[in-house]
Amino acid sequence: MVIRAKAPLRLGLAGGGTDIAAYYDVYGGNVLNATIDMYAYCVLEPADGEKIVFRAPDLDVTEEYDPRERLTTANVLSLHSGVYNRIVADYNEGRPLSFTMTTYSDAPAGSGLGSSSTMVVAVIKAFAEWLNLPLGEYDIASLAYKVEREDLKLAGGKQDQYAATFGGFNFMEFYRDDRVIVNPLRLKRWIRNELEASLVLYYTGISRESGNIIKAQIDNTNRKNKVSIDNMHELKKQAVSMKEALLKGDMKNFSDCLLHGWLAKRKIADAITNPFLDELYSYALESGAASAKISGAGGGGFMMLYCDPCRRVALVRALKKREGVVLTPSFTEIGTQAWTLFDQRR
Repeated sequence: MVIRAKAPLRLGLAGGGTDIAAYYDVYGGNVLNATIDMYAYCVLEPADGEKIVFRAPDLDVTEEYDPRERLTTANVLSLHSGVYNRIVADYNEGRPLSFTMTTYSDAPAGSGLGSSSTMVVAVIKAFAEWLNLPLGEYDIASLAYKVEREDLKLAGGKQDQYAATFGGFNFMEFYRDDRVIVNPLRLKRWIRNELEASLVLYYTGISRESGNIIKAQIDNTNRKNKVSIDNMHELKKQAVSMKEALLKGDMKNFSDCLLHGWLAKRKIADAITNPFLDELYSYALESGAASAKISGAGGGGFMMLYCDPCRRVALVRALKKREGVVLTPSFTEIGTQAWTLFDQRR
C-alpha cells in the first residue's frame, strides 16, 4: 500500500503579515490569497518492523529513526518529525508507526510561497488518509499551525496552512483564541482568466530565512512601534479593498492595491527589502510591470508582478535577461488531497 498526498502552494495577494498572532490577537487580521498549480508532495509507505525513514530527494537528505522513541526535531527534516510526534500522541494513543516517507516540493524552502507550511499540510493529509483520521479542513490547518508554531517554535503567520488546506481564492479573517474564518471567493471565470493572463512570478534566486524577518515584525508589534503597526493596519485595509476589486473585476484597483500593499509591507521591518530587491523592483516596472510585490515575508524568494497581458511577453523577456527563473502559474481551486494505491498483484 502506498499513500500519496499533495497540497498547493499559495500567492499572498494582500494582507500578509496581519496573520501574525502578535498583531491579530489585538487588532484582528485580514489576508487575501490564492493557490497555484505548484505543490508540496508526500508519499507514505507503511512498513513492517521498527524503523522510520524520511527521504527528501530535493534536499538530498535521508534520516532514519527508531519509532519507539519520540523523534528529535533538532534535524534537517524537523517538520516531518514534528508531524509524526503530534500524530502519534494525539491520534494513535502513543503507539509507534513504521513507514518510509518521501517528500518533495515544486518550490524551494524560503521561496515566499508558503512551501514549509504547505509541506506540513501534505504530510498531515497523508497520515489522515493512512489512519482514516476524522480531520476536516479547519482541523488539518489548525493542526499544521500548532506543529509549526507551538511544537517546533517556528516564527511565522497563519495563512499558509489554511491556504494549502482549503485551496482556491480565499479572504481569511484571524482573531484571538485561535478563531479563523475562511471565506472562499466565487470569482467569475473571466476575472480569474484575466488575472492569470496578467501575473508573472520571478524567482530571485535568494532563499531567505523568513523566521528572522517575522521575529523582527513581532518585536516591532510587541513594542508598539507606531510605523510598523500603522502599516499593518494599511495592509489589512488593502486586503479588504483588493477583495472587493477582484469580485467586481476592477483590475486597475487590484493593481493599485498590490502596489500600496508592498509600499506598506516594506515599512514593517528592515529586512523585508534590500538594495537588490529595490533595484529589481524598479527594473520590473521599467520593463512593463504595472505593480509588483515580494511574496511571503520578504527579503527574497519570489516576486509577483502584475502587467497588461499584452506586455507580458516583453516583461518575461526582460526578466529572463537576469539571473533567476520566470514562471506564469495558473490558479487551482482544490486544496490538499490524498489517495491510496493498493498492490494490484495481490
